[in-house]
Amino acid sequence: MKSDNIKRGLTKAPHRSLLKASGYTDEEINKPFVGIVNSFNEIVPGHIHLRELSEAVKRGILLKGGTPLEFPSIAVCDGIAMNHEGMKYSLVSREIIADSIEIMAKAHSLDGLVLIPSCDKVVPGMLMAAARINIPCIVVSGGPMLAGKYKGNRVDLITTFEGVGKVANNDMSEEELLELEEVSCPTCGSCAGMFTANSMNCMTEGLGMALKGNGTIPAVYSERKRLAKKTGMKIMELIERDIKARDIMTKEAFENALALDMSLGCSTNTVLHLSAIAHEAKVDMNLDIINEVSSRVPNLCKLSPAGNNYIEDLYESGGVYAVMNELNKINLINADLITCEGDLIKNLLVEKKNNYVIRDIDNPYSKEGGIKVLRGNLALDGAVIKKSAVDSNVAEFVGKAKVYESEEECVDAILSGQIKKGDVVIIRYEGPKGGPGMREMLTPTSTLCGMGLDADVCLITDGRFSGGSRGFAIGHVSPEAAEGGLIAYVCDNDLIKVNLEKGTIDLLVDENTISERKLKIEIKQKNLNGYLKKYSALVSSAGKGAICD
Repeated sequence: MKSDNIKRGLTKAPHRSLLKASGYTDEEINKPFVGIVNSFNEIVPGHIHLRELSEAVKRGILLKGGTPLEFPSIAVCDGIAMNHEGMKYSLVSREIIADSIEIMAKAHSLDGLVLIPSCDKVVPGMLMAAARINIPCIVVSGGPMLAGKYKGNRVDLITTFEGVGKVANNDMSEEELLELEEVSCPTCGSCAGMFTANSMNCMTEGLGMALKGNGTIPAVYSERKRLAKKTGMKIMELIERDIKARDIMTKEAFENALALDMSLGCSTNTVLHLSAIAHEAKVDMNLDIINEVSSRVPNLCKLSPAGNNYIEDLYESGGVYAVMNELNKINLINADLITCEGDLIKNLLVEKKNNYVIRDIDNPYSKEGGIKVLRGNLALDGAVIKKSAVDSNVAEFVGKAKVYESEEECVDAILSGQIKKGDVVIIRYEGPKGGPGMREMLTPTSTLCGMGLDADVCLITDGRFSGGSRGFAIGHVSPEAAEGGLIAYVCDNDLIKVNLEKGTIDLLVDENTISERKLKIEIKQKNLNGYLKKYSALVSSAGKGAICD
Protein backbone atom coordinates (compact mmCIF):
# COMPACT_ATOMS: atom_id res chain seq x y z
CA MET A 1 0.00 0.00 0.00
CA LYS A 2 1.14 3.53 -0.74
CA SER A 3 0.27 4.51 2.83
CA ASP A 4 2.94 2.09 4.08
CA ASN A 5 5.29 5.05 3.50
CA ILE A 6 3.88 6.64 6.65
CA LYS A 7 2.96 3.68 8.85
CA ARG A 8 5.17 0.58 8.34
CA GLY A 9 8.47 -0.21 10.03
CA LEU A 10 10.63 0.97 12.88
CA THR A 11 11.31 4.43 11.44
CA LYS A 12 7.62 5.18 11.15
CA ALA A 13 6.92 4.96 14.89
CA PRO A 14 6.75 8.78 15.11
CA HIS A 15 4.30 8.86 12.20
CA ARG A 16 2.09 6.26 13.88
CA SER A 17 2.17 8.24 17.11
CA LEU A 18 0.78 11.25 15.26
CA LEU A 19 -1.96 9.14 13.69
CA LYS A 20 -2.81 7.85 17.15
CA ALA A 21 -2.92 11.43 18.38
CA SER A 22 -5.77 11.87 15.88
CA GLY A 23 -7.56 8.97 17.55
CA TYR A 24 -6.77 6.17 15.11
CA THR A 25 -6.24 2.65 16.42
CA ASP A 26 -3.69 0.12 15.16
CA GLU A 27 -6.53 -1.70 13.41
CA GLU A 28 -7.47 1.47 11.49
CA ILE A 29 -3.85 2.33 10.75
CA ASN A 30 -3.26 -1.09 9.22
CA LYS A 31 -6.05 -0.63 6.65
CA PRO A 32 -5.85 1.29 3.34
CA PHE A 33 -6.02 5.06 3.79
CA VAL A 34 -8.72 6.61 1.62
CA GLY A 35 -8.81 10.39 1.38
CA ILE A 36 -12.25 11.98 1.12
CA VAL A 37 -12.06 15.41 -0.47
CA ASN A 38 -15.17 17.24 0.71
CA SER A 39 -15.93 20.64 -0.87
CA PHE A 40 -18.67 21.39 1.66
CA ASN A 41 -19.24 24.99 2.66
CA GLU A 42 -22.15 27.06 3.92
CA ILE A 43 -22.17 29.50 0.98
CA VAL A 44 -22.68 27.41 -2.13
CA PRO A 45 -26.12 25.75 -2.55
CA GLY A 46 -24.54 22.93 -4.54
CA HIS A 47 -22.32 22.13 -1.56
CA ILE A 48 -24.45 22.87 1.49
CA HIS A 49 -25.47 19.19 1.83
CA LEU A 50 -22.14 17.52 1.16
CA ARG A 51 -21.50 16.60 4.80
CA GLU A 52 -24.26 14.00 4.48
CA LEU A 53 -22.72 12.57 1.32
CA SER A 54 -19.31 12.44 2.94
CA GLU A 55 -20.72 10.44 5.83
CA ALA A 56 -22.32 8.05 3.35
CA VAL A 57 -19.00 7.63 1.53
CA LYS A 58 -17.29 6.87 4.85
CA ARG A 59 -19.82 4.14 5.59
CA GLY A 60 -19.12 2.55 2.23
CA ILE A 61 -15.36 2.63 2.83
CA LEU A 62 -15.76 1.16 6.32
CA LEU A 63 -18.02 -1.60 4.98
CA LYS A 64 -15.22 -2.75 2.69
CA GLY A 65 -12.36 -2.50 5.17
CA GLY A 66 -10.80 0.91 4.56
CA THR A 67 -10.01 3.87 6.78
CA PRO A 68 -11.60 7.11 5.56
CA LEU A 69 -9.66 10.33 6.08
CA GLU A 70 -11.62 13.47 5.25
CA PHE A 71 -10.12 16.83 4.27
CA PRO A 72 -11.65 19.96 2.70
CA SER A 73 -11.58 21.75 -0.62
CA ILE A 74 -12.63 25.29 -1.45
CA ALA A 75 -15.60 25.93 -3.78
CA VAL A 76 -16.86 29.09 -5.47
CA CYS A 77 -20.51 29.64 -6.41
CA ASP A 78 -20.38 31.10 -9.92
CA GLY A 79 -23.87 32.52 -9.62
CA ILE A 80 -23.01 34.50 -6.49
CA ALA A 81 -19.61 35.50 -7.92
CA MET A 82 -21.19 36.72 -11.18
CA ASN A 83 -20.88 40.30 -12.49
CA HIS A 84 -18.37 41.66 -9.96
CA GLU A 85 -14.70 41.09 -9.13
CA GLY A 86 -15.58 37.77 -7.50
CA MET A 87 -15.90 36.10 -10.90
CA LYS A 88 -12.19 36.70 -11.46
CA TYR A 89 -11.60 34.06 -8.80
CA SER A 90 -13.84 31.32 -10.18
CA LEU A 91 -11.64 29.76 -12.87
CA VAL A 92 -8.63 30.56 -10.70
CA SER A 93 -10.06 28.33 -7.97
CA ARG A 94 -9.79 25.31 -10.28
CA GLU A 95 -5.99 25.42 -10.07
CA ILE A 96 -5.99 25.90 -6.29
CA ILE A 97 -8.32 22.93 -5.87
CA ALA A 98 -6.11 20.68 -8.00
CA ASP A 99 -2.92 21.85 -6.30
CA SER A 100 -4.25 21.47 -2.76
CA ILE A 101 -5.52 17.94 -3.39
CA GLU A 102 -2.15 16.99 -4.84
CA ILE A 103 -0.45 18.38 -1.74
CA MET A 104 -2.69 16.51 0.70
CA ALA A 105 -2.61 13.19 -1.15
CA LYS A 106 1.15 13.23 -1.70
CA ALA A 107 2.10 14.55 1.72
CA HIS A 108 0.11 11.84 3.48
CA SER A 109 0.70 8.92 1.07
CA LEU A 110 -2.99 8.19 0.55
CA ASP A 111 -3.92 4.93 -1.14
CA GLY A 112 -6.95 6.34 -2.94
CA LEU A 113 -9.32 9.30 -3.12
CA VAL A 114 -13.06 9.83 -3.18
CA LEU A 115 -13.72 13.28 -4.61
CA ILE A 116 -16.92 15.07 -3.57
CA PRO A 117 -17.51 18.17 -5.74
CA SER A 118 -20.70 19.67 -7.08
CA CYS A 119 -20.25 23.01 -8.81
CA ASP A 120 -18.51 24.50 -11.78
CA LYS A 121 -14.76 24.61 -11.22
CA VAL A 122 -14.64 22.07 -8.40
CA VAL A 123 -15.44 19.09 -10.62
CA PRO A 124 -12.67 19.75 -13.16
CA GLY A 125 -10.26 20.82 -10.42
CA MET A 126 -10.73 17.48 -8.68
CA LEU A 127 -10.45 15.51 -11.93
CA MET A 128 -7.23 17.39 -12.75
CA ALA A 129 -5.84 16.36 -9.38
CA ALA A 130 -6.88 12.73 -9.92
CA ALA A 131 -5.12 12.63 -13.29
CA ARG A 132 -2.02 14.35 -11.92
CA ILE A 133 -1.64 12.17 -8.81
CA ASN A 134 -2.65 8.98 -10.65
CA ILE A 135 -3.82 6.82 -7.76
CA PRO A 136 -7.20 5.05 -7.52
CA CYS A 137 -9.83 7.83 -7.56
CA ILE A 138 -13.58 8.11 -7.95
CA VAL A 139 -16.01 11.05 -8.03
CA VAL A 140 -19.41 11.38 -6.38
CA SER A 141 -20.96 14.81 -6.74
CA GLY A 142 -23.69 16.59 -4.82
CA GLY A 143 -26.18 16.17 -7.66
CA PRO A 144 -28.42 18.62 -9.53
CA MET A 145 -30.98 20.99 -8.06
CA LEU A 146 -34.63 20.46 -8.95
CA ALA A 147 -36.27 23.05 -11.18
CA GLY A 148 -38.54 25.61 -9.55
CA LYS A 149 -42.12 26.51 -10.48
CA TYR A 150 -43.47 29.98 -11.22
CA LYS A 151 -46.91 30.79 -12.66
CA GLY A 152 -47.34 27.27 -13.99
CA ASN A 153 -43.91 27.11 -15.63
CA ARG A 154 -40.70 25.46 -14.53
CA VAL A 155 -37.87 27.89 -13.84
CA ASP A 156 -34.24 27.95 -12.73
CA LEU A 157 -31.50 30.41 -11.85
CA ILE A 158 -31.20 31.58 -15.45
CA THR A 159 -34.89 32.53 -15.48
CA THR A 160 -34.10 34.95 -12.66
CA PHE A 161 -31.04 36.36 -14.45
CA GLU A 162 -33.17 36.89 -17.56
CA GLY A 163 -35.85 38.46 -15.37
CA VAL A 164 -33.48 41.35 -14.74
CA GLY A 165 -33.53 42.10 -18.47
CA LYS A 166 -37.31 41.80 -18.56
CA VAL A 167 -37.63 44.35 -15.77
CA ALA A 168 -35.28 46.69 -17.64
CA ASN A 169 -37.43 46.19 -20.75
CA ASN A 170 -40.67 46.79 -18.77
CA ASP A 171 -41.85 43.24 -19.49
CA MET A 172 -41.84 42.28 -15.80
CA SER A 173 -42.39 44.21 -12.60
CA GLU A 174 -39.89 44.27 -9.76
CA GLU A 175 -42.53 42.60 -7.57
CA GLU A 176 -42.80 39.72 -10.04
CA LEU A 177 -39.01 39.40 -10.13
CA LEU A 178 -39.02 39.14 -6.33
CA GLU A 179 -41.62 36.35 -6.54
CA LEU A 180 -39.47 34.56 -9.11
CA GLU A 181 -36.36 34.95 -6.97
CA GLU A 182 -38.16 33.14 -4.12
CA VAL A 183 -38.89 29.98 -6.16
CA SER A 184 -36.30 29.65 -8.94
CA CYS A 185 -33.75 27.70 -6.84
CA PRO A 186 -35.97 25.48 -4.65
CA THR A 187 -33.50 22.87 -3.39
CA CYS A 188 -29.81 22.31 -2.72
CA GLY A 189 -27.69 21.04 -5.59
CA SER A 190 -26.01 22.32 -8.72
CA CYS A 191 -28.34 24.62 -10.70
CA ALA A 192 -31.01 22.69 -12.56
CA GLY A 193 -30.06 23.10 -16.23
CA MET A 194 -27.23 21.86 -18.43
CA PHE A 195 -24.96 24.57 -17.11
CA THR A 196 -21.26 24.05 -16.41
CA ALA A 197 -21.62 22.17 -13.12
CA ASN A 198 -24.05 19.60 -14.47
CA SER A 199 -22.18 19.43 -17.76
CA MET A 200 -19.00 18.48 -15.92
CA ASN A 201 -20.80 16.05 -13.62
CA CYS A 202 -22.11 14.29 -16.73
CA MET A 203 -18.54 14.28 -18.03
CA THR A 204 -17.45 12.32 -14.93
CA GLU A 205 -19.61 9.48 -16.20
CA GLY A 206 -18.46 9.95 -19.80
CA LEU A 207 -14.84 9.69 -18.65
CA GLY A 208 -15.62 6.63 -16.55
CA MET A 209 -14.64 8.34 -13.29
CA ALA A 210 -18.01 8.14 -11.52
CA LEU A 211 -20.69 5.54 -10.98
CA LYS A 212 -23.79 5.43 -13.16
CA GLY A 213 -26.18 8.24 -12.23
CA ASN A 214 -23.62 10.61 -10.78
CA GLY A 215 -24.40 13.30 -13.32
CA THR A 216 -28.18 13.20 -13.06
CA ILE A 217 -29.58 11.82 -9.77
CA PRO A 218 -31.12 14.89 -8.07
CA ALA A 219 -29.37 16.17 -4.97
CA VAL A 220 -32.41 15.70 -2.73
CA TYR A 221 -33.12 12.07 -3.70
CA SER A 222 -32.18 9.32 -1.26
CA GLU A 223 -30.68 7.51 -4.23
CA ARG A 224 -27.88 10.10 -4.13
CA LYS A 225 -26.91 8.93 -0.61
CA ARG A 226 -26.98 5.30 -1.73
CA LEU A 227 -24.75 6.26 -4.66
CA ALA A 228 -22.31 7.82 -2.20
CA LYS A 229 -22.19 4.62 -0.13
CA LYS A 230 -21.62 2.55 -3.25
CA THR A 231 -18.84 4.95 -4.25
CA GLY A 232 -17.14 4.39 -0.89
CA MET A 233 -17.37 0.66 -1.43
CA LYS A 234 -16.16 0.87 -5.01
CA ILE A 235 -12.99 2.84 -4.19
CA MET A 236 -11.86 -0.11 -2.10
CA GLU A 237 -12.23 -2.37 -5.12
CA LEU A 238 -10.22 0.05 -7.26
CA ILE A 239 -7.46 0.10 -4.61
CA GLU A 240 -7.46 -3.70 -4.40
CA ARG A 241 -7.23 -4.02 -8.19
CA ASP A 242 -4.80 -1.09 -8.44
CA ILE A 243 -6.91 0.67 -11.09
CA LYS A 244 -5.53 4.19 -11.23
CA ALA A 245 -7.09 7.38 -12.59
CA ARG A 246 -5.07 7.35 -15.81
CA ASP A 247 -5.97 3.70 -16.42
CA ILE A 248 -9.51 5.00 -16.84
CA MET A 249 -8.91 8.48 -18.28
CA THR A 250 -7.31 7.35 -21.54
CA LYS A 251 -7.36 9.08 -24.93
CA GLU A 252 -10.38 7.00 -25.89
CA ALA A 253 -12.17 7.97 -22.67
CA PHE A 254 -11.71 11.65 -23.51
CA GLU A 255 -13.09 11.01 -26.99
CA ASN A 256 -16.14 9.39 -25.35
CA ALA A 257 -16.54 12.41 -23.06
CA LEU A 258 -16.33 14.79 -26.02
CA ALA A 259 -18.95 12.78 -27.92
CA LEU A 260 -21.23 12.87 -24.88
CA ASP A 261 -20.53 16.60 -24.51
CA MET A 262 -21.65 17.31 -28.08
CA SER A 263 -24.74 15.11 -27.89
CA LEU A 264 -25.93 16.69 -24.63
CA GLY A 265 -25.24 20.27 -25.74
CA CYS A 266 -23.09 21.03 -22.72
CA SER A 267 -21.54 24.28 -21.55
CA THR A 268 -18.72 25.81 -23.61
CA ASN A 269 -16.69 25.67 -20.39
CA THR A 270 -16.29 21.93 -20.95
CA VAL A 271 -13.83 22.85 -23.71
CA LEU A 272 -11.61 24.57 -21.14
CA HIS A 273 -11.99 21.89 -18.52
CA LEU A 274 -11.65 18.74 -20.61
CA SER A 275 -8.53 20.25 -22.20
CA ALA A 276 -7.05 20.94 -18.76
CA ILE A 277 -7.91 17.48 -17.41
CA ALA A 278 -6.48 15.85 -20.54
CA HIS A 279 -3.27 17.84 -20.06
CA GLU A 280 -2.91 16.40 -16.55
CA ALA A 281 -3.69 12.91 -17.87
CA LYS A 282 -0.96 13.36 -20.52
CA VAL A 283 -3.53 13.02 -23.31
CA ASP A 284 -3.28 15.27 -26.36
CA MET A 285 -6.39 17.40 -26.86
CA ASN A 286 -6.84 20.63 -28.78
CA LEU A 287 -9.58 22.69 -30.41
CA ASP A 288 -9.14 20.92 -33.74
CA ILE A 289 -9.81 17.54 -32.10
CA ILE A 290 -12.83 18.99 -30.31
CA ASN A 291 -14.17 20.46 -33.56
CA GLU A 292 -13.66 17.17 -35.38
CA VAL A 293 -15.71 15.30 -32.77
CA SER A 294 -18.40 17.98 -32.94
CA SER A 295 -18.59 17.66 -36.73
CA ARG A 296 -19.57 13.98 -36.56
CA VAL A 297 -21.60 13.71 -33.34
CA PRO A 298 -25.27 14.77 -33.47
CA ASN A 299 -26.97 16.92 -30.84
CA LEU A 300 -29.59 14.71 -29.13
CA CYS A 301 -30.68 16.85 -26.17
CA LYS A 302 -31.85 20.41 -25.61
CA LEU A 303 -31.76 21.01 -21.90
CA SER A 304 -32.07 24.42 -20.24
CA PRO A 305 -30.93 26.97 -21.38
CA ALA A 306 -31.19 25.53 -24.90
CA GLY A 307 -34.63 24.00 -24.25
CA ASN A 308 -37.33 23.42 -21.65
CA ASN A 309 -36.01 20.18 -20.14
CA TYR A 310 -33.92 19.96 -16.97
CA ILE A 311 -31.39 17.53 -15.53
CA GLU A 312 -34.14 15.79 -13.55
CA ASP A 313 -35.81 15.02 -16.92
CA LEU A 314 -32.57 13.56 -18.25
CA TYR A 315 -32.39 11.43 -15.10
CA GLU A 316 -35.94 10.15 -15.61
CA SER A 317 -35.15 9.38 -19.25
CA GLY A 318 -32.27 7.06 -18.41
CA GLY A 319 -29.41 9.47 -17.77
CA VAL A 320 -25.96 9.66 -19.27
CA TYR A 321 -25.70 5.98 -20.19
CA ALA A 322 -28.96 6.20 -22.16
CA VAL A 323 -27.43 9.01 -24.25
CA MET A 324 -24.23 7.01 -24.70
CA ASN A 325 -26.33 4.05 -25.74
CA GLU A 326 -27.77 6.08 -28.61
CA LEU A 327 -24.28 7.13 -29.65
CA ASN A 328 -23.10 3.53 -29.50
CA LYS A 329 -25.74 2.52 -32.07
CA ILE A 330 -23.62 4.13 -34.79
CA ASN A 331 -20.24 3.51 -33.13
CA LEU A 332 -19.67 7.06 -31.90
CA ILE A 333 -18.20 5.89 -28.59
CA ASN A 334 -15.74 3.22 -27.56
CA ALA A 335 -17.87 0.88 -25.46
CA ASP A 336 -15.01 -1.46 -24.57
CA LEU A 337 -13.38 0.87 -22.04
CA ILE A 338 -13.21 0.12 -18.34
CA THR A 339 -14.79 2.53 -15.87
CA CYS A 340 -14.55 3.00 -12.12
CA GLU A 341 -17.44 0.53 -11.88
CA GLY A 342 -14.81 -2.08 -12.68
CA ASP A 343 -16.87 -3.02 -15.74
CA LEU A 344 -16.89 -2.12 -19.43
CA ILE A 345 -19.09 0.68 -20.73
CA LYS A 346 -21.00 -1.68 -23.03
CA ASN A 347 -22.27 -3.58 -19.99
CA LEU A 348 -23.59 -0.39 -18.39
CA LEU A 349 -25.53 1.10 -21.30
CA VAL A 350 -29.32 1.39 -20.98
CA GLU A 351 -32.18 2.14 -23.36
CA LYS A 352 -33.77 5.56 -23.00
CA LYS A 353 -37.19 5.58 -21.37
CA ASN A 354 -38.81 8.20 -23.62
CA ASN A 355 -38.20 10.25 -26.75
CA TYR A 356 -38.90 13.79 -25.59
CA VAL A 357 -35.63 14.37 -23.67
CA ILE A 358 -33.17 12.17 -25.57
CA ARG A 359 -33.81 11.99 -29.29
CA ASP A 360 -33.18 8.88 -31.39
CA ILE A 361 -29.77 8.80 -33.00
CA ASP A 362 -31.42 8.96 -36.44
CA ASN A 363 -33.58 11.95 -35.49
CA PRO A 364 -31.23 14.47 -33.83
CA TYR A 365 -31.79 18.17 -33.29
CA SER A 366 -28.79 18.69 -35.54
CA LYS A 367 -26.24 16.49 -37.27
CA GLU A 368 -23.42 18.37 -35.57
CA GLY A 369 -22.69 18.65 -31.86
CA GLY A 370 -23.79 21.38 -29.48
CA ILE A 371 -20.42 23.19 -29.38
CA LYS A 372 -18.72 24.82 -32.35
CA VAL A 373 -15.14 26.05 -32.59
CA LEU A 374 -14.66 29.16 -34.74
CA ARG A 375 -11.47 30.46 -36.34
CA GLY A 376 -10.58 33.55 -38.34
CA ASN A 377 -8.46 36.67 -38.09
CA LEU A 378 -10.33 37.69 -34.93
CA ALA A 379 -9.55 34.33 -33.29
CA LEU A 380 -6.47 32.79 -34.89
CA ASP A 381 -6.19 30.28 -32.06
CA GLY A 382 -9.92 29.69 -31.83
CA ALA A 383 -13.16 30.82 -30.20
CA VAL A 384 -16.12 28.80 -28.96
CA ILE A 385 -19.91 29.07 -29.22
CA LYS A 386 -22.69 26.89 -27.78
CA LYS A 387 -24.39 26.31 -31.12
CA SER A 388 -27.23 24.30 -29.58
CA ALA A 389 -28.32 27.41 -27.62
CA VAL A 390 -28.40 29.67 -30.70
CA ASP A 391 -31.65 30.36 -32.58
CA SER A 392 -31.63 27.73 -35.35
CA ASN A 393 -32.67 30.39 -37.89
CA VAL A 394 -29.47 32.37 -37.31
CA ALA A 395 -26.44 30.78 -39.03
CA GLU A 396 -24.58 33.97 -39.92
CA PHE A 397 -24.18 37.34 -38.25
CA VAL A 398 -22.77 40.49 -39.80
CA GLY A 399 -22.82 43.72 -37.81
CA LYS A 400 -20.98 46.76 -36.54
CA ALA A 401 -18.91 46.54 -33.38
CA LYS A 402 -19.61 48.27 -30.10
CA VAL A 403 -16.52 47.86 -27.95
CA TYR A 404 -16.33 47.66 -24.14
CA GLU A 405 -13.25 47.24 -21.98
CA SER A 406 -15.01 45.23 -19.26
CA GLU A 407 -18.17 43.31 -18.48
CA GLU A 408 -19.44 46.10 -16.21
CA GLU A 409 -19.20 48.68 -19.02
CA CYS A 410 -21.17 46.39 -21.30
CA VAL A 411 -23.92 45.66 -18.75
CA ASP A 412 -24.38 49.39 -18.12
CA ALA A 413 -24.74 49.91 -21.88
CA ILE A 414 -27.31 47.14 -22.20
CA LEU A 415 -29.43 48.34 -19.29
CA SER A 416 -29.34 51.94 -20.55
CA GLY A 417 -30.63 50.91 -23.98
CA GLN A 418 -27.44 51.55 -25.96
CA ILE A 419 -27.37 48.07 -27.52
CA LYS A 420 -29.65 47.66 -30.55
CA LYS A 421 -30.59 44.87 -32.95
CA GLY A 422 -27.76 44.05 -35.33
CA ASP A 423 -24.95 45.14 -32.97
CA VAL A 424 -21.82 43.07 -32.42
CA VAL A 425 -20.87 43.65 -28.80
CA ILE A 426 -17.17 43.23 -28.00
CA ILE A 427 -16.09 42.70 -24.37
CA ARG A 428 -12.32 42.50 -24.08
CA TYR A 429 -9.59 42.35 -21.44
CA GLU A 430 -11.58 39.60 -19.71
CA GLY A 431 -9.39 36.66 -20.80
CA PRO A 432 -7.32 34.35 -18.59
CA LYS A 433 -4.43 36.83 -18.35
CA GLY A 434 -6.25 40.07 -19.02
CA GLY A 435 -9.17 39.64 -16.64
CA PRO A 436 -7.45 37.98 -15.07
CA GLY A 437 -9.47 34.86 -14.48
CA MET A 438 -11.64 34.83 -17.62
CA ARG A 439 -14.92 35.94 -16.12
CA GLU A 440 -18.24 34.43 -17.21
CA MET A 441 -20.61 36.81 -18.99
CA LEU A 442 -23.95 35.47 -17.78
CA THR A 443 -25.28 38.89 -16.78
CA PRO A 444 -24.94 40.49 -20.25
CA THR A 445 -26.21 37.41 -22.11
CA SER A 446 -29.17 36.83 -19.80
CA THR A 447 -30.05 40.54 -19.78
CA LEU A 448 -30.04 40.55 -23.58
CA CYS A 449 -32.26 37.45 -23.54
CA GLY A 450 -34.63 39.07 -21.08
CA MET A 451 -34.89 42.06 -23.41
CA GLY A 452 -35.63 39.80 -26.38
CA LEU A 453 -32.35 40.56 -28.15
CA ASP A 454 -30.63 37.17 -27.92
CA ALA A 455 -31.21 36.35 -31.62
CA ASP A 456 -30.45 39.88 -32.81
CA VAL A 457 -27.21 40.77 -31.00
CA CYS A 458 -23.86 39.00 -31.30
CA LEU A 459 -21.65 39.09 -28.21
CA ILE A 460 -17.93 38.33 -28.58
CA THR A 461 -15.43 38.17 -25.71
CA ASP A 462 -12.02 36.86 -24.74
CA GLY A 463 -13.74 35.94 -21.49
CA ARG A 464 -16.15 33.05 -21.27
CA PHE A 465 -19.84 32.30 -20.83
CA SER A 466 -21.80 30.49 -18.20
CA GLY A 467 -23.37 27.21 -19.22
CA GLY A 468 -26.60 29.09 -18.60
CA SER A 469 -25.92 31.55 -21.42
CA ARG A 470 -27.87 31.32 -24.64
CA GLY A 471 -27.94 33.32 -27.84
CA PHE A 472 -25.25 34.31 -30.34
CA ALA A 473 -22.55 34.40 -27.68
CA ILE A 474 -18.93 33.69 -28.65
CA GLY A 475 -16.25 33.30 -25.99
CA HIS A 476 -12.68 32.10 -25.45
CA VAL A 477 -11.37 34.38 -28.24
CA SER A 478 -7.67 33.53 -28.53
CA PRO A 479 -5.22 35.22 -28.57
CA GLU A 480 -6.86 37.43 -25.97
CA ALA A 481 -6.57 41.21 -25.87
CA ALA A 482 -3.93 41.17 -23.12
CA GLU A 483 -1.67 39.06 -25.34
CA GLY A 484 -2.06 41.35 -28.33
CA GLY A 485 -4.81 39.42 -30.07
CA LEU A 486 -6.71 41.25 -32.81
CA ILE A 487 -9.65 41.73 -30.45
CA ALA A 488 -7.52 44.42 -28.73
CA TYR A 489 -7.55 46.51 -31.90
CA VAL A 490 -11.25 46.38 -32.79
CA CYS A 491 -12.87 49.84 -32.86
CA ASP A 492 -16.48 50.99 -32.70
CA ASN A 493 -18.35 50.55 -36.00
CA ASP A 494 -15.88 48.00 -37.41
CA LEU A 495 -17.67 45.36 -39.43
CA ILE A 496 -17.50 41.80 -38.07
CA LYS A 497 -18.75 38.63 -39.75
CA VAL A 498 -19.44 35.28 -38.11
CA ASN A 499 -20.53 32.17 -40.02
CA LEU A 500 -21.52 29.17 -37.89
CA GLU A 501 -21.69 26.70 -40.76
CA LYS A 502 -18.21 27.57 -42.03
CA GLY A 503 -16.88 28.04 -38.49
CA THR A 504 -15.42 31.49 -39.22
CA ILE A 505 -15.11 34.74 -37.24
CA ASP A 506 -13.50 37.71 -38.98
CA LEU A 507 -12.89 41.41 -38.51
CA LEU A 508 -13.57 43.01 -41.92
CA VAL A 509 -10.90 45.70 -41.69
CA ASP A 510 -7.96 45.96 -44.10
CA GLU A 511 -4.44 45.01 -43.01
CA ASN A 512 -3.02 48.52 -43.40
CA THR A 513 -5.59 49.94 -40.99
CA ILE A 514 -4.90 47.17 -38.50
CA SER A 515 -1.14 47.78 -38.74
CA GLU A 516 -1.66 51.50 -38.07
CA ARG A 517 -3.81 50.72 -35.04
CA LYS A 518 -1.15 48.42 -33.63
CA LEU A 519 1.29 51.32 -33.65
CA LYS A 520 -1.13 53.65 -31.87
CA ILE A 521 -3.10 51.46 -29.48
CA GLU A 522 -1.31 50.22 -26.35
CA ILE A 523 -2.15 46.88 -24.76
CA LYS A 524 -3.68 47.62 -21.37
CA GLN A 525 -1.84 46.42 -18.27
CA LYS A 526 -3.64 46.01 -14.96
CA ASN A 527 -2.09 46.64 -11.57
CA LEU A 528 -2.52 43.25 -9.93
CA ASN A 529 -1.70 41.80 -6.53
CA GLY A 530 -2.33 38.66 -4.54
CA TYR A 531 -3.17 35.39 -6.19
CA LEU A 532 -4.48 37.04 -9.36
CA LYS A 533 -1.00 38.41 -10.03
CA LYS A 534 0.51 34.91 -9.78
CA TYR A 535 -2.28 33.43 -11.90
CA SER A 536 -1.95 36.04 -14.66
CA ALA A 537 1.78 35.37 -14.90
CA LEU A 538 1.34 31.60 -15.19
CA VAL A 539 -1.88 30.95 -17.10
CA SER A 540 -1.98 29.86 -20.74
CA SER A 541 -4.50 30.93 -23.37
CA ALA A 542 -8.09 29.72 -23.40
CA GLY A 543 -7.25 27.79 -26.56
CA LYS A 544 -4.99 25.57 -24.44
CA GLY A 545 -7.46 25.17 -21.58
CA ALA A 546 -6.25 28.12 -19.47
CA ILE A 547 -3.83 25.82 -17.68
CA CYS A 548 -1.07 26.90 -15.31
CA ASP A 549 1.82 24.71 -16.33
